[in-house]
This record gives sequence, structure tokens and C-alpha cells, in this order.
Amino acid sequence: MSATPLLELRGIDKSFGPVQVLRDVALSAYPGEVTALVGDNGAGKSTLVKCISGIYPTDRGEFFFDGRPITIHSPRDAATHGIEVVYQDLALCDNLDIVQNMFLGRERRRGVVLDEPTMEQMAAETLAGLSVRTVKSLRQHVSSLSGGQRQTVAIAKAVLWNSKLVILDEPTAALGVAQTAQVLELVRRLADNGLSVILISHNMNDVFAVSDRIAALYLGRMVAQVKTTDITHAQVVELITAGRSGSLGLDVDPQNGQTGTDPVETDPGAVR
Repeated sequence: MSATPLLELRGIDKSFGPVQVLRDVALSAYPGEVTALVGDNGAGKSTLVKCISGIYPTDRGEFFFDGRPITIHSPRDAATHGIEVVYQDLALCDNLDIVQNMFLGRERRRGVVLDEPTMEQMAAETLAGLSVRTVKSLRQHVSSLSGGQRQTVAIAKAVLWNSKLVILDEPTAALGVAQTAQVLELVRRLADNGLSVILISHNMNDVFAVSDRIAALYLGRMVAQVKTTDITHAQVVELITAGRSGSLGLDVDPQNGQTGTDPVETDPGAVR
């Protein structure tokens, strides 16, 4: 684990007309770690991810990547820096096979002809690097895959392009117990391979199973970012539902989004 964040956000604001969705948000994501981003519906999680991925421009704030300031104006900019997002709908095409999905929009060519052997080899190497052995054939149509296999393909597609940060939006939603375990194992493996992972989840069991840090959003403000080992299920629920946890010394005023008391800094990445 590195002491320097791979991605660091400072003072991020985002409004849509008169509605301010994000207020002075700070977030740090470290290489080799899973950072769980938690919050109730409407807390600003999706908006924050879309700001990181270049879909939404921010109104104010700074982005740092590998310790250097960067600007992200589009998803292409994010991809250039090695930021990939796997959304909840996975964005896979059922009528295409695994290789075609993994290279969709980024096909390799030899002149005007698709370089199928190279793409198939790269897809196989990526899946093997993630220790994925549940897929029988790379030429299976995605429509024939289980929910866990589809999620695996979507994650492999994200890491195929030498990504450094992978953001996963509810990767275990609607999956069974066995498939959930399969996906969580893959999420952990991404971090163990040195990538930085931001995991968005409402499932506290999943969060505590794989995350190294937990970042809690409440009404558009980051109310805590602490090591997973320094917080309990009950305290996370308090942060999500009330924006405060008395036992952590964290409090936020829902009227103006300002902290009522200084948070206890349990690690260098804690948000003040």
C-alpha cells in the first residue's frame, strides 16, 4: 500500500441549476487499495463518479493524479489517465461475444481488417491475469453468460487498457451468493495487483469484506474517510443516514453541510 494517493480530489463542488449536489468534497484513492464509497440514495455518489470520469464538469475543485494536478474534461481524458468506470448496467452488447465486447470501440486492426488473433490473445491474457477461469470460451455471446460472468467481462474490459483506477458501481447488485463471492474476489484481486479501486455499494457486508477504506457521503458532503478496520457497521450506517457518528467524533449540519465538530483523523486520508 502506498502513502501517496493515486487520485486525490479537493474542494469539489457541483450544482445543477439552483441545486447543489456536491459541496467541498475531498476524496483520496490509493494504489493497491479498495476504497468503498457509501451513501444513501441522493447523497451524490453517482454525480461524483461522473465528475471523476469526465461526464460532468465540476464547478470548483482540484484533481490530482499520481501527485500531479490534472484536468478532466471528457471520458477520453479520464481514460488517458488510466481511469475506467464499470457502471451498474455494464454497457455490454448481448449480441456480441466476449472479445468483441472487450474491444468495442477500440478494435485492433491490420490495415482495414480487424486483427482478431491479437484481440483474442489480449482478452485471454487479461482474464488469465485476473485468474478468471469461469468463462468457457472467449467467443461466447454475452447473452449466454451468468450475471457474475457478465460482471467479470465488464471488469476485465476496464482493466484491459492499462488502467490504474477502476470505479465499480454496485458490481454485486442482483447477483446470487456464489456470484457475489466470485465478483468480490475479483475486486480484491484488482487491488492486490496494484490497481486503485473505488467500490460503490449499498451492501455493508460487501464493503467490509473487500475494502481498505470507507468514504461516506451525506447530502453531497464527504463526512468521513477512514480505514475499514477503524469503523463498525453501525457507525457507517449512522454516517449514511444522519451524517454523523458520535463515537467517531464526526458530525455534519444537514442545513449547510458544514461539520459541527472536527472529525477524528484515524489515518492520513481522513477528511476534515
